Amino acid sequence: MFIANDQPDLSVARTAWAVLEPYNAMIYFAPEAREAYKEAGLKGFWMGYFASRAAPLGAVSASIVTATFYNFHPRMVARAIPDAWKFSTPERVWSARVRAADKALRRLLGESIASPELAEAAELAREAVVGCSVIGRTLFAAYSDMKWPEEPHLVLWHAATLLREYRGDGHIVALLGEGIDGCEAHVLQGSVGNIAREAIQPHRGWSDEDWQAAEHRMRRRGLIDEEGRATASGTALHRAIEDRTDWLALPPWQHLGEEKYKRLIELVRPLSTRIVDQSGVPMPNPMGSPRP
Repeated sequence: MFIANDQPDLSVARTAWAVLEPYNAMIYFAPEAREAYKEAGLKGFWMGYFASRAAPLGAVSASIVTATFYNFHPRMVARAIPDAWKFSTPERVWSARVRAADKALRRLLGESIASPELAEAAELAREAVVGCSVIGRTLFAAYSDMKWPEEPHLVLWHAATLLREYRGDGHIVALLGEGIDGCEAHVLQGSVGNIAREAIQPHRGWSDEDWQAAEHRMRRRGLIDEEGRATASGTALHRAIEDRTDWLALPPWQHLGEEKYKRLIELVRPLSTRIVDQSGVPMPNPMGSPRP
């Protein structure tokens, strides 16, 4: 099952991420979310982002959010956390996030929100989550403790979020294993042409000095050249990290099985495509995710 040339077919995990990511990630761009977080007492976009994504962890410190999110500068996190918990509570913020997802998906998907195909996709995605272990997956574990919504479009959104954070936890393992820190991860992505520096640096809090220092470290390792392009070693390292990330993201799809996996992709792709086409997720975007 999911085997190509006697090896696990890593494209299974890569395709699932590309297809499901817009359905999950629209919450980070939706005006409904900004309004909901404001009503919950939070101040500004980034406080809303950090508090809402970290809410399942509880009222944690900035260091814990920095650790679990990985690629943001600690100073950027510290401007929002723990102050967010003075203005609101994790429970209140989480409730606001779910309400915002409901409103945003209804706007973006229209009549598709009540389709039997969406309901089927929700059940398949929820079944895939059963194949995910919490071991070593801190953010996924926190999200897995949250109560499941009841309406199918929110079940699918919650499942897509769980699967995304499961993959993200694995990506951190892959980066750590290769000695790539948060800023270097962005430099590496840019060096292979995946995302432009100007599209990511301002959204992750790294200064020009931080970026240049990361480039210097990577040149010393022979990963990028003087123009910031990946060397053969850098390209190979990037590929190894992405492959390890995909490999670590395979369990839910192996649990679901090939037939159900293909059906889930078939059902979600038009939903995510509509979200992108409705400008629910910009292309390109800071996550580096492609069109579904």
